[in-house]
Formats: sequence, C-alpha cells, structure tokens
Amino acid sequence: MLGLLASRAGDVVHIEEIIDAVWGSAVPRTAVNGVHTYVAGLRRAIEPGRGSRESGGLLISSGGGYSLRLPQEQIDAHVFAQLHANASRLRAEGEVRGALDALERALPLWHGEAFANIPGPFAAMERTRLQELRLAATEEWADGLLSLGRHAEVVVLLADLVAKEPLREKLRWLLMMALYRSGRRADALTLYRRTQDLLRDELGIEPGPELRALHEQMLGGHLDTTGTALNAPVPPTDAGELPADRWTPVRPAQLPPLTRGFLGRGTERARLSRLVADDGARRRTTMALITGAPGVGKSALALHVASDLADDFPDGQLFLDLCGTSPERAPLSAREALAQLLRSLAVDESAIPDDLPGRTALYRSLLYGKRVLFVLDDAYDAEQLRPLIPQGPACVLITSRWRHSGLVARDGAYRVELAPLSPEESVDLLAYLAPSRCVREEPETVERITRLCGHLPLALRVVAEALTTRPGTTLSQLAQALDEGAMEWLDVVRDAAASLRSAFSRSYRALPADVAQMFRLLGLYDGLVITDDVAATLAACSRTRARRLLDSLAEAHLLMELGEGCFRFHELIGVYAAERAERDEPAPSVDAALARSLQSYGKGRRPLRPMVQSSSKAHHLAGHDMR
Repeated sequence: MLGLLASRAGDVVHIEEIIDAVWGSAVPRTAVNGVHTYVAGLRRAIEPGRGSRESGGLLISSGGGYSLRLPQEQIDAHVFAQLHANASRLRAEGEVRGALDALERALPLWHGEAFANIPGPFAAMERTRLQELRLAATEEWADGLLSLGRHAEVVVLLADLVAKEPLREKLRWLLMMALYRSGRRADALTLYRRTQDLLRDELGIEPGPELRALHEQMLGGHLDTTGTALNAPVPPTDAGELPADRWTPVRPAQLPPLTRGFLGRGTERARLSRLVADDGARRRTTMALITGAPGVGKSALALHVASDLADDFPDGQLFLDLCGTSPERAPLSAREALAQLLRSLAVDESAIPDDLPGRTALYRSLLYGKRVLFVLDDAYDAEQLRPLIPQGPACVLITSRWRHSGLVARDGAYRVELAPLSPEESVDLLAYLAPSRCVREEPETVERITRLCGHLPLALRVVAEALTTRPGTTLSQLAQALDEGAMEWLDVVRDAAASLRSAFSRSYRALPADVAQMFRLLGLYDGLVITDDVAATLAACSRTRARRLLDSLAEAHLLMELGEGCFRFHELIGVYAAERAERDEPAPSVDAALARSLQSYGKGRRPLRPMVQSSSKAHHLAGHDMR
C-alpha cells in the first residue's frame, strides 16, 4: 500500500482503487477495515511522533481516500524516470555524453528488484513496469558506451544481465557488438549460436533480422574494428524494426466528429485531463477506462477529451471500434485489432506478422517513445485490450460497458464511471437540441419527460429530435406517450446505433445464460431495491450464487449498486428487463417465481407484478405514429 501511495504521491487514491490494487479479484469481506488498519500502521511507521488524534502531515485522509504528501523528488522511482527521460531527450539532440551522465546517475538508484516478494496485483504490475524501464535504460547506456568506444565496459556490464534476461535480443545484439569491437570475434559468433539454440528450444523461432544481419556481417568480415559496416546495423528494439521500404511513418488523425450539444461532464473531463498531464510528466502511458450503462455518453466523453488533448500528442490520434457489443459482428480479437492499427500506421500488408506475439511486438516497437493518443471504443475484455497498450508517453482512452477491474488492479488503468445526467443538465440538453420548443415554460412536464428518459443522453437526444420534427405534438402528449411505452417510443427506425432498445439489447445478448435469466427474473420484480435475498427467491438459488449473478449484472452496468448488498435498475433498463421477461422467459418459470415471491410476501418482501405490462404497443398522438 505504501508503494501504491508513493507511486501517486500528492494524488488522492480512493479506497476502491486501493482495494483493487492490493487484492484484485480476491477481495475479502474485511477489505475496507483492512485498508484502515494498513493506514494506521503506515502512519505509526512514517510519523512516529504523531499523536493518535492529530491529523498528521504526510499521510492524510481526503475525499474518500488517502494521499501521501511527499515531494516526488524524494521517491527514487520518480527520480529514475525523470533522469531516464532527460537522457532520452539529450540523446535525441545528439548529446551522447550528457545522456550517459544522466543514465549513470539513474541506474545506481536501483538496489535489487522493485517490489520484491510483495504480493498483490499492483505490486506485480509495477514490478514488471519498472523492470522494463530499468532494462531499457541499461540498453541505452550500453549503446552510448559503444558509441564512445568503451567496448570493454559494455562486455562487463552486459555479461551477467544477458544471463538473467536470456530472451531479450537487444541485449544480445549489444553484447555481440561489444565482443566484436573488443577483438573477440570468435566469442561474438559463439554468443550468436547459443542465442539461436536458445530461441529455437524455448520459443521455436529464429533470431530476429537485426541479429541475423549482424551475424552475417561478422562472418563475411564486413565490419571493421569499430563495428562500422557498409550497411551499418543499428540496435534493434525487442521486436526488431521494419526495413525502410516496408514502413513510412505517418501522423494518423482518425478521431470522429464531435457530438453536437455535449453538456455536463466537467468533473470527468477535468479528472481525465489531469491524469494524462500527470502521467505525461512521468513519460508513462495513461490508460483510462470510461465505463457506464448503455446510452450514458461514454463515447461522446472520450472523443471530447481526446479533442481537448489532441495538441499534446503530435505523433497522431487513432480511433478503433472494438465491437464489444456490436449487433452485426463479434468483438475484434487482439490479433484483428492490431492488424487494423498497423495498417493505420501505414505498415505494408506484407510486413504485418501473422501471429499475435509478432504483431504486438511490431506495434509496440513502432510506437515506442511516441506521443500518440488512442480512443478504443466499445471494448469487450482485458484479453482484447492488453496487447493494444503501447509503452511510453501515449494516452489510451477506452470506453466499455464493463468495469474491467482486472485492468485497474493489474495494469494500473484509471476508471471513470459515468452516471446519468443531473435533472438540470437533462433540461439544458433538451433546451439546446430543441430550441424552437418552449422547454423551459413547462418545467413540471419537462421534468417528467427527463425522468422517464432516465436522464440518459441518448434517450434525451431521441426525444429532442421528435420535438423538433413533430411540432404538432405537445410536451404533455410526449410525456404521456413515454409513460405508456418508453422503450417502444425511444426506438429509432432503421438506425440501431441511435435506438435505446438496441443499445440495451447489445448488452443483454452479451450476458452468459444464467446471468441473462437473472436479468429477466429481476424484470418481474415490483420493488425499487433489489437484494441478494430477493434475487435468490426469484431464481430459486442460494444467496451466494444470487450475489454472484447480481455482481455480474453490475459489472455490465445493467444494475446500479447502491452499497451494502443493495442494487436497483436504472428506470429504462428496468422497463427493458420486464420486456425481456415477457418475451423470453418461459411461462412455467414466471409462474414459479411468482409463487416463491408470494410465499415470501408475509415475511416483508414485496411481491412480483401480477402481470407484466407490455411495452410493445404502438402509440399514436396527434395523428402521428410516435414510434
């Protein structure tokens, strides 16, 4: 926990983030109390003179979380990252000696493995990330030493490291070059043969093109004693580099147009901008998950934030629809997504590897150190996403209907949960999109309309379009139509992307069979608050199983979690659940659920609806078909 707080020194880390980081998916019931206990122990350790009732100055409580108020200059990982960034900048400017000086101050900050023997998903993720930074800095240092003719030092530096990281080809390239320049040609060739045998035995592959090219030049005597060749090789990345005739760098600009009348979300926009700025200062990738219910405006927020930040990412902006809930096609696999992204980066089709590891390595090599912004829309799962995250000062904005707790815990993603608009924002949106109607002159009717729309931006936009194109329909008639059949009325003919029923249906169809059945049975329930006890009665299962199914629906944002084991439907999702129960749940199952509920009614539980009201009627108002 100290490592987590120190990695975000000065920021407030919310209790939910701490729990995700420390326990991941194996959260004990006592997790919140455990966090408080850890905080108390940390305070005793880092502020031993602090009284039990004193607020303290280092570890403070704030905004539902905790913040370590420590200057970043006192955190060695931050100092290392800053020195590494300075070295990269100096090297790009041709200041090799200045870059070496920065690296020689950075690398001695290490004392063993970061987060050694510390359990938990955050520690595992940071251990891997920091080790990768350390290896990258070491490789840059070795390359700088070679450029200054300090070959023997590189041999000493890399000999042990190659043994510890046997599959890292760049280290072996550097050591081969250092051996050759030190007059040890035979040792360099022996190292290549051992590398070839290792890669064949461990991975079933051959060395990369850079290692092979270096080996051939050494065999043919095409390198002089300084390592200079007619076609001088350059140190490879882990994946190797494309020949110049197979890839021409481009600056993609793929962001779709912004939504007209985007209102609210000021808090979320400010938070995302702040997170990107903080990570950018540390030259690390920002991965932000924007999650929420169907129709709540996730994609619109992501695109507006991307537009806000576009100038900070001069190497380009990419957009990719991952089809997580597409009605027309299955979600993109990581392999398919990488192929699309590589094409967007102007990689020739013939140069795109066929396998997922090859595509991932090429993709990350091309983007290493680049300031590129991504919007990955409608993500399905972590397996689809992880290969798409580059290393370095990039920003990845992900929208999804699922919470993806594993990406938060294991990969350090930030999560921004979107709620429906406030009542005031809903009225503002209607007034903006339908300026010709006197929205503000009938506040009670408009409040009823926005409530029946559940304050969802998509539903409000459909209503605003109807107000604009059907001038003969009064606000009162519109409110009555919504009250009698909101789901039918909010369908948009011949445009599934703008239809609320279609939006809900895509989430529903993605549910496992047992979770989908629980969704339908809950649609029969007439109460406002759903507990695991209620769900267990409806589904005739144990409370433990019922809670797992409820958690799965909350993960998909088809239920809203109220805390303390209580849930409720969003208004329109509840209507849709009742509709699915009527259409999909067999009559015997409905009858059995009704009987169990009535049997429990005497114990204080609210019964099921005696009859599910159909929302599949056509509504005609003022001579118009209001569907």
